[in-house]
Order: sequence, then structure tokens, then C-alpha cells
Amino acid sequence: MTLTETAPRTSANARGRRTRVPRALGVLVGSIALLVLTVLVSLFAGSKATGLGDVVPVLLGGGDEYVRAVVDSRVARTVLGALVGAALAASGVIVQGITRNPLGEPGLLGVNVGAAAAVVTATAFFGFSGGDTTVWVALPGAVVAVVAVVALGRRSGSESVVPLILAGAVLSAVLGAYIQGMVLARPDVFDSYRHWVVGSLAGADFDTLRAVAPAAVLGAVLALVLSSSLDALALGDELATAQGVRVPLVRMLGIAAATLLAAAATAAAGPIAFVGLAVPHIVRAAVGTEHRWQLPVSFVLGAALLIAADIVARVIVRPNELMVGVVTAFIGAPFLLAAVRRGKVIA
Repeated sequence: MTLTETAPRTSANARGRRTRVPRALGVLVGSIALLVLTVLVSLFAGSKATGLGDVVPVLLGGGDEYVRAVVDSRVARTVLGALVGAALAASGVIVQGITRNPLGEPGLLGVNVGAAAAVVTATAFFGFSGGDTTVWVALPGAVVAVVAVVALGRRSGSESVVPLILAGAVLSAVLGAYIQGMVLARPDVFDSYRHWVVGSLAGADFDTLRAVAPAAVLGAVLALVLSSSLDALALGDELATAQGVRVPLVRMLGIAAATLLAAAATAAAGPIAFVGLAVPHIVRAAVGTEHRWQLPVSFVLGAALLIAADIVARVIVRPNELMVGVVTAFIGAPFLLAAVRRGKVIA
């Protein structure tokens, strides 16, 4: 190919990128507006009926003591929900980018099953009874599981992502069998585990937020730093290497970022399905394949969607409430099925 043939293509690609920027920026602004709206609704809506006249005085520093307690709990729940949704969505974007698998999600690395196995083990052998301390058990369990998956995948000696995916499947199967065995054999383990495993923001507080925030923030910063390298990785290992990208290093750092994000989210709220799988597809359809746009939009849209799902969980069976993991599964499963049937799952 001559220089004259290359120049028009380069300029055309540059024009294409410029035309996508306003659209991506518009999607980001729209996602922020949606997030603000869901946050406001979350403060007013809940299993307890409260109106504008009840909540506004509390937000202004006054109000009834009971309503103040209700609103305070909603504030903590909303903030934690935003963190969990953002972390799961961005983690899904990274996993799908690293593995080049449109069905990739954080559970592929063993995050969910590792956290669950840690909770079950702590309950069965150390008298763990759940509550606020769950995060201190689930977070290291998730991280240890991913480290084991990476170690098993690297033993093959291949730089491909296939051994990593297979190692994740093997570990998930083994730990899943262990969890089922313990739950069936120990009723006390089942009673403690069943409230956590579905995924819920009920009882959220700022202690939990403070416990998981450092891991989530570190994972988010690392993900944003890697955004351009993840774009190169999507082209394939050979082309990425030709562009000067150190593929093994980027892949390991990407796994570390996805692990920190997903482990923080899972430890805080339990395994919440479909957010890390569905949101990346929505984001790619809206802003394209560039990770510099995918990641910021996924943070915002993931937060908004999980808060919206939690609002539904709180009001749909009022005065009781569902667990948010149930709502995301009901919403996410039909969406994913529809996307696959229409051929709109973007690789």
C-alpha cells in the first residue's frame, strides 16, 4: 500500500472518530441525568410510604425523627447501590475486552463463587453469622479465587485467554459443588448464606461503603489508565503487540482492575446477576467500542440501573421488598435473550 492510499483511510478514520465524539458525549450527559433522577427518586421511594412533605424537611436538616432515620438509610443504600452498579458494569466491560468474549462477565474469573465459598466457609467453621462483617469475608475470598484462576491459567504456558476461561470454569464448578454440599449438610449455613447469595442492598450502611470503597476506587483508576491499551487488545494479541502494547502485562492489570471492582461490589451486596453482562452491551451499542468512552458511561449507567432496580425492589411488593438481585435477573435475562435473538450482541 502506498502513502497516497494510506492517507485517505487515515483521514477518514479520524473523521469517523470525530463524528462519534459528540454522540458519546451526549450519551454520557444523558446517563448522568438518568443517574441524578434515579438518586432523587431513591430518596423519596421505598417500602415505607413517604411524600415530598416528609422527605424535603429532612433533606433541609429538620423533619420528623422517624422519617429522618428512614431517609438516612435510603441515602446509604443509594450511595452503596451506585458504587455496586458502577463497579459491576465497568468490570464487565473490562472482562469482555480482555477475553474478547461478548458473554464475558465478572463471574467468569471466579469472583462470585470465590466470595460465596468464603462466606460459607466462615459460617460453617468459624461461627460467622453474617451482617456488616460479611464484606471482610467475601472480599478476600473473591480476590483469592481470581488469583487461583490466573495461576491455573498461566500453568498452561499459553498467552491465550482460553486457559484462563477454562480455569475459571473449573474453579467455579469445584467451589460451586463445595458450596452446595455445605449448604445442604448444614442448615445453619443455609440460613446465613441464603440472605446474601441473591444480592441485596437492604441494611446498607456507610461502614460497608468505607470497607469496599478503596478497592473499587483503585480498580476504577486502573481501568481508566488502561483504556487505550484495552482498545489495542481488542484487535488481537499480534496487532496489539505490533502497536507496542505489552499484552501479558495489560491483560494481568486488566484482570486486577476487574477483580477489584467486582470483588468490592460482590462483597458489599452479594452476587448480583446480569449487571456486569448486560450493561456493557448497552454501552457499546450507544458509544461504540472505544474504552475511553465505554468505561465512563458504564460507571454512570451501571450506577443508575442498579439504583433503579433497587427502587423497583422496594416498591413492587410494598410494604415488603424484594432483593435487588431478583429484579436485575428478571430485567437482565429478557434483555440478553432479546439481544441475542436479534443479533445485537456486539462482540
